[in-house]
Order: sequence, then C-alpha cells, then structure tokens
Amino acid sequence: MLRYLPFLLVLALWIYAFIDCLNTPEEEVRGLPKVVWVIIILLFGEVLVGPVAWLVAGKARRAPVGGGTAGGSPRVRRAEWVAPDDNPEFLKSLKNDKDNEGEGKNDEALLKDWEADLRRREDELKRRESGEDPQPPQS
Repeated sequence: MLRYLPFLLVLALWIYAFIDCLNTPEEEVRGLPKVVWVIIILLFGEVLVGPVAWLVAGKARRAPVGGGTAGGSPRVRRAEWVAPDDNPEFLKSLKNDKDNEGEGKNDEALLKDWEADLRRREDELKRRESGEDPQPPQS
C-alpha cells in the first residue's frame, strides 16, 4: 500500500493544479495565456513540471488576509462577511418585514386560496372515486 503513495501524491497535485488553473480568472494568470497553462499542466503533469510551474509562476498570488503588503504600506480593508445574526442591516430588514402588515395579509390570502384549491381538488377526487363525476378534472 505504501508503494502507491508517491503515485497518489503526484496525481493529487496534478488534479489540484488543473482545477486551480481552470478556476482562476484570466486576469490573475501570469506569463502565458490560461489555455497554454492548462496544456502545460496536462502534458507535463506526470513528471510534476507542469503543476509545479503553475503553482510557482502561473498564478498571481494574493497577500495574506490578516497581514500587510510586502512594502509595508497599509493594506486597504475590504468589507468582510458578517453572519446574519450580527448584521444590523439584516436584523432591521427582519423587523421591517414583521411590521409590514400589508405583506402579511397577502401571505394569509395566498394560504386561504391554496386551502380552498386543495379542498376543491379533494372533493373532485371523492366524486370521481364514487362514480358521480365521470369526466376527468380540467387542468
């Protein structure tokens, strides 16, 4: 089993580099066009030249999320994702939805319409099963 480990590691690196290359936007690819990188990865994947070349030179790498840039200049902070229960705007929208009574009435009316339709269909089925209504229901 241990003798297959190098083969599996090479295969895993090959697959990772291939998928990473396909998922990378064209503007983040360095050196060569994206199609050429895909061909290099596929042709030279078994000897690790293609995948290693892609990982080292093919893709523009981003700076770490928590750290600064290499030049020491302050990093521009982007808006980070916030969980819905910690997002004040989301919580306000929930409160507005609760306070909005007109929308609640629409939901209630829709529910009543669905219930009436369900009762009508059940009645049609009962009549058909008992033989009172020989014609099929119209859709």
